[in-house]
Amino acid sequence: MSAQVRHVRGVLDTSTVLLLPRLTSQASLPAEPLITAITLAELSVGPLVAATDEDRANRQAQVQQAEADFDPLPFDASAARALGRVAASLRGAGRKPAARAYDALIAATALSQNLPVYTCNPADFAHIDGLSVVAVPVPESAPADF
Repeated sequence: MSAQVRHVRGVLDTSTVLLLPRLTSQASLPAEPLITAITLAELSVGPLVAATDEDRANRQAQVQQAEADFDPLPFDASAARALGRVAASLRGAGRKPAARAYDALIAATALSQNLPVYTCNPADFAHIDGLSVVAVPVPESAPADF
């Protein structure tokens, strides 16, 4: 994990995108925040699995906000090759890549673009060789499971 450095460009993982409205300091984010198509896919699952109409509406609003705010980086051939490195790193550390598939795909996309990942859950990206991970402070009012 890297020290708190503000990069020009960086990939926000899904946890960070979900907490964007509650982050108290934009200085903890890259100057040009980006998301991956994988984050958009992960967000798109939310409304489909919501337990209540209110939760479904809130999750749909999150998807629509992300679509309005970002032009996602694609998961392309370069990211597919990087996924092999991510999976090998995770297996070498005794972790199962399939258990955190979205995170592995986000990491691979970031690696393929030589970009850091900004996350509120840095442990999700631990032990991935070559990946720069920047921890984003979690707002005190954030739910435990985001």
